[in-house]
Amino acid sequence: MKRSAINRILQNAAAFVKEQGFYLPPWAFWPPAQWALAGHDCDEIRDNMLGWDITDYGHGAFERVGLALFTIRNGSMTDKKYPKPYAEKLLISQEGQLSPNHFHWSKMEDIINRGGGNLMVQVWNATAAEELADTPVTVRLDGMERTVPAASVLRLTPGMSITLPQRQYHAFWAEPGHGPVLIGEVSMVNDDHLDNRFYEPQGRFPQIEEDEPPLYLLCNEYPPAEE
Repeated sequence: MKRSAINRILQNAAAFVKEQGFYLPPWAFWPPAQWALAGHDCDEIRDNMLGWDITDYGHGAFERVGLALFTIRNGSMTDKKYPKPYAEKLLISQEGQLSPNHFHWSKMEDIINRGGGNLMVQVWNATAAEELADTPVTVRLDGMERTVPAASVLRLTPGMSITLPQRQYHAFWAEPGHGPVLIGEVSMVNDDHLDNRFYEPQGRFPQIEEDEPPLYLLCNEYPPAEE
């Protein structure tokens, strides 16, 4: 992805989050020069990859397959320095923009429609061999249990949520014709390096073509603190 395209996505994402009445921490808008001066008091942000995250899943077609995210808080599966057992994210899905089918081995999560359009979530059980099962899927919508056929697509209007347990495949997108969706994620600790099982292989962090300076650094771009 070109840096200019990422900058435009970040500008639009920040405006949409504010439009929906949600506020991000002040460091969300630090310029790169301020990160270059940030000390070890910011290590939790660096080490747990808090902040902005843009992915096109390696497809090079962000408008079709992609997601803009902001990790607000997170612990660590491997570093005892960060014992926090939970995470919280914001995700922004554009109309018809797919977040591909995947599950998590360790993470259980609630996905919440915080505002905007309608969020479409497709669900399957996983077989022992991690294929798509054709068995009925038990889900919880806003704490209410419901059983649906495999590959069912559930519509979450603003305010609705779904609980996704470990090893439950799910894909999601914003319903066309209803606008983008501000998605909340409340979960156990998130680790994108160890805990994502995509049904079809996907990329995660984009290769960036530097055609202009970055507006904000992404969560995998922070410079280390000076000793």
